[in-house]
Amino acid sequence: MEKKNIRDIVFILILLAAAVTLFFLTKTDSSHGAYLEVSVNGETVGKIPLDKDGEYSLCGGSNILVVEDGCAYMKEANCPDRTCINMGKISMTGQKIICLPNKLAVIVCTDEQQGG
Repeated sequence: MEKKNIRDIVFILILLAAAVTLFFLTKTDSSHGAYLEVSVNGETVGKIPLDKDGEYSLCGGSNILVVEDGCAYMKEANCPDRTCINMGKISMTGQKIICLPNKLAVIVCTDEQQGG
């Protein structure tokens, strides 16, 4: 085999190893969350269980969060871009819904994270 071919193979193997490493480093925890931690302006204001369906008014009514069938999504928001509504449903540990104009964050957590 030529030296050029060996170098190409080694280079490809290095790229594959880097890709696999990055995949595992960036992969979110795929476990189903137990509750939502709600923060406004960086301060935790409440915890909402994911196993209890309901509709929650946040930020004085500017955002409406819905929990149903173990998932949560933003139903309404008074912000101009409505990005938080377009984030879709969340249920896995580490997933988030963020509303920057209202300084609101909703994060899926597990029971193990409670109290930390």
